[in-house]
Amino acid sequence: MSSSSAASGLSNLTDGGPLSLCAREPHVPADRLVAEMVPPPRFDAVRFATYIPDPKQPSQSEAVQVLDDFAAGLDGAAAAGSGRRGFFGFGRSRARAAKPAGPRGVYLDGGYGVGKTHLLASLWHATPAEPARKAFGTFVELTNLVGALGFQKAVETLSGHRLLCIDEFELDDPGDTVLVSTLLGRLVDAGVALAATSNTLPGKLGEGRFAAADFLREIQGLSAHFRTLRIDGEDYRHRGLPEAPAPYSEEQVTKAAYATEGASLDDFPHLLRHLAKVHPSRYGALTDGIRAVCLTDVGPVPDQSTALRLVVLADRLYDREVPVLASGVPFDRLFSEEMLNGGYRKKYFRAISRLTALARDAKGLVEHG
Repeated sequence: MSSSSAASGLSNLTDGGPLSLCAREPHVPADRLVAEMVPPPRFDAVRFATYIPDPKQPSQSEAVQVLDDFAAGLDGAAAAGSGRRGFFGFGRSRARAAKPAGPRGVYLDGGYGVGKTHLLASLWHATPAEPARKAFGTFVELTNLVGALGFQKAVETLSGHRLLCIDEFELDDPGDTVLVSTLLGRLVDAGVALAATSNTLPGKLGEGRFAAADFLREIQGLSAHFRTLRIDGEDYRHRGLPEAPAPYSEEQVTKAAYATEGASLDDFPHLLRHLAKVHPSRYGALTDGIRAVCLTDVGPVPDQSTALRLVVLADRLYDREVPVLASGVPFDRLFSEEMLNGGYRKKYFRAISRLTALARDAKGLVEHG
């Protein structure tokens, strides 16, 4: 999806040595933001058939069937030029039936690691439309797109789509929530079908249902357009897997960076300062061509603004399946207790979960380096 030629200002730390994220200052044109609204590389090959439901959680199998029917129902009327016609549930074989009165979108409700993004990406892949007429992005990427294009241009650009998938819908910022809700209202009027996910805190009785209630309340007038699909289960990233490896020594991390083609090597505090100079919409481009991220001196994040930037970087690395090898403190000690108990706790738990998974992926860099 991304290529190093698409962003400028990318360079090696030293010729023949590791790359450096801190040496990169990518500039991403708005049209690239639109073109990249597709499932990230981690989800290029996922399909409903590759989703493995937990036999103990029947809601997972049910969600696959409902979403498969949803995709098939989008086969008939296209959004472009069709006004308010053509929502899921009615394909070509059902073209003679009456227009559905039910929801025009679906919200996947569940905790971390139950496969919501896998299912959302599978829906995108299964929807019978060319890629240019269906869009997939995170809530942050969608707000960045509106910022880059302007609201009206974003409406015009997305109104011709058959489907818009929004992963990790966030309710932390009231302004962004109102902005996106208004955008979605305009797109629904144009005939665009919607699908969304968001996360809630793990380990609580009834978790997930609170996310659905919050989501439907915050989008207010749009709530009637969404059917909620409950997906129960435990985080698959920890299902039957060992604990995340402990951090390595600085010498091990540095040696692995030099031994791994396409690896980057950065001092963690330096990287955090550099992230403040790069707009989060460019963090994907920041990682172009990177095959592994090696970090030294990882420590607790000093403040919330820095922490939120790190969350976005963690998402982009996870999307691209870039392993992360680090020295310093374990990733579950990045965020303070105050942060983990505050309003952005969902984002921080997600970042910990994803960085832990990427740390496991990086274990072989030391063993084979």
